[in-house]
Amino acid sequence: MASKVTTKSRGDEAEDRALIYLQDQGLVLVERNYRVAKGPSARGAEVDLIMRDRDNTLVFVEVRSRQSSDHGGAAASVSRTKQARCIRGAQHYLMAIQPWPPCRFDVVALDRDVITWIPAAFDAS
Repeated sequence: MASKVTTKSRGDEAEDRALIYLQDQGLVLVERNYRVAKGPSARGAEVDLIMRDRDNTLVFVEVRSRQSSDHGGAAASVSRTKQARCIRGAQHYLMAIQPWPPCRFDVVALDRDVITWIPAAFDAS
């Protein structure tokens, strides 16, 4: 019996592909799917992948996937709201770390079979 393809399963597959790609580039996984609840059923913050780069920079990664380039493709789907959730997740994660390491926010966009890595795609300002 074939398994049903869901939005979640597509997202998990995109994260798997992004993780392998970033590891091939020399980054090391620190944490995956870091989430902070806003309430009983609401997401307050979310970081798909937290990686460490070769220079010890902590990298908070937003992974986006699209089957079509309509509406600008995967990279264009990283809205200000999505960025804000990632930033809040990073801030929460960093509360337990002293001193803070250098950090950045990257995007890995998957448009069908094309992977685009955008280092420092946005900042916390």
